[in-house]
Amino acid sequence: MTVENAPRISTHPTRADLGRAAATAAAELLRKAIAAGGQARVMLAAAPSQAATLTALAGAPGIDWNLIELFHMDEYVGLAADAPQAFRNWLHRSFLNKVPQATFHPLVPEAGAEHYADLMGTEPFDLVLFGLGVNGHLAFNDPPADFADPQATKLVALDGTSRRQQVDEGNFPTLDDVPTRAITVTIPRLLNAHALIGSVPGAAKLHAVRDTLNQPIGPDHPGTALRTHPNVQLFLDSESTP
Repeated sequence: MTVENAPRISTHPTRADLGRAAATAAAELLRKAIAAGGQARVMLAAAPSQAATLTALAGAPGIDWNLIELFHMDEYVGLAADAPQAFRNWLHRSFLNKVPQATFHPLVPEAGAEHYADLMGTEPFDLVLFGLGVNGHLAFNDPPADFADPQATKLVALDGTSRRQQVDEGNFPTLDDVPTRAITVTIPRLLNAHALIGSVPGAAKLHAVRDTLNQPIGPDHPGTALRTHPNVQLFLDSESTP
């Protein structure tokens, strides 16, 4: 029987306020992880919704980035290595260039899903920084999502809503430009973590937030998987709060 937990919800007036609050919480978790174990392992989402949080986190005091390993949740298949839309490149521009001391493990599709699973290993992440898709996806686990996937990473076909979101957010000029496939970290691997912090701003995410909090836990609403984890914080702004 699934044990249900309630994510701790924090609402803020603006996207910038949300980012500062989420970064403050994340920084505290990282400092504690380093103090307890001498290092920290962090899984990152790469999307415009994460920009304010990552910018604030890069400037947070008291974090020894030399002791932090960084991973990311997903990557398109078929883009050129230097394509600005590639998530690993977005992370460099938005975050990694500000914390060059950290060790970053990019997901390179040409190396395959199993290669990234091996890089991640099986140890829990100390922190997962996540967002929600318009369709409620976590990483690129579109509905119906597998909550018991035995794999840590896999090749997936992107659904129409996920691809349209990339256009609506300005990442690609047209739907035809959006890749149709990606490699994603699976939901069980994302939830294998001590703590998860979600930054979910904007009116476009309101429906996904509502479903994540209120729909029955199950594959049609991937975000509901968060309610199976005991330590999830969800940071919203005035537009994404139900």
